[in-house]
Amino acid sequence: MSWERDPLWAKARLFFERAFDEATEEPLFGLWCSLGLELLARAAIASISPALLAEPDRDHRFLLHALKRGSERITPQSIGTVQVFNLCRTLFDDFSKDDLTAAVALVNRRNQELHTGAAAFDEYPEKLWLPDFFRACRSLTKVQGETLESLFGQDEAKFASEILDETNKEVRQKVLNLIAAHQKVFDAKSPDEKTTASAKAKAESDQLAHLRHHRVTCPSCNSDATVQGEPFGPEHVAHQDGEILVRRTVSPRSFSCSACGLKLQGYAELDAAQLGGQYTRRTTFSPQEYYGMIDPESDDMSEVINKYLADMADEYDND
Repeated sequence: MSWERDPLWAKARLFFERAFDEATEEPLFGLWCSLGLELLARAAIASISPALLAEPDRDHRFLLHALKRGSERITPQSIGTVQVFNLCRTLFDDFSKDDLTAAVALVNRRNQELHTGAAAFDEYPEKLWLPDFFRACRSLTKVQGETLESLFGQDEAKFASEILDETNKEVRQKVLNLIAAHQKVFDAKSPDEKTTASAKAKAESDQLAHLRHHRVTCPSCNSDATVQGEPFGPEHVAHQDGEILVRRTVSPRSFSCSACGLKLQGYAELDAAQLGGQYTRRTTFSPQEYYGMIDPESDDMSEVINKYLADMADEYDND
């Protein structure tokens, strides 16, 4: 079994070539795209290490195959498809949560097509999934230093780029219309109503900021509002003035303003409203909190002792 990046990349290209031999509205187009997308994701993981594609087991039998040290008597096993996409989400910042959702949805359709009597792709027209599919492919090619053109070929890459550009325009127009509509409603309020709504929004933002929301200015009414996001990448830990400062990069995913009622969902909508920039979440801990240190003179040790005894019992039971 080959878990190397280059054969996986070549096979993904072959499957996409077969997909584009079909009309986009044909079920086989969706089926070949779903198969190629999985191989593309496996190639991306293999670009980090082929060993990541081996199904974990306590004796490392499959991992040894990835390291070219496996036994010929043992058939190597790969990690499952959904695990592949989840791992891509963990490894690659460019592979967003939206990409993960789109990839898993397409693979679920493939499973229905292959393992049930349902005509899964007949019931799932390409207009519902094609833009998200191309976006996921673009993310997975980028992390490998590749492009849609090197994956699909010149003509097909142009087609994909046109769809992605058109989708971005639609999202931008939708968001601008939402902002304008909420601004119109807010501007129609009396001065006192505006002041009261903005004051309540500021108080709410102050509260939410303590709950790890990120404070921003609403693009519709200029009141205080908040953004929530997804942390990604490693934590950065620093010692500062006897305390421990933990910094974590966050990618925004949702926006809400209580003053005018504007809500946005997903990075694309936030980016269209110029709220898409990543931000850093900072949390301060005492050394005792961060390292779980215990003072035997003052802390209740019973819980610690009981946990230790339970862990020891589990260890001996496993033996």
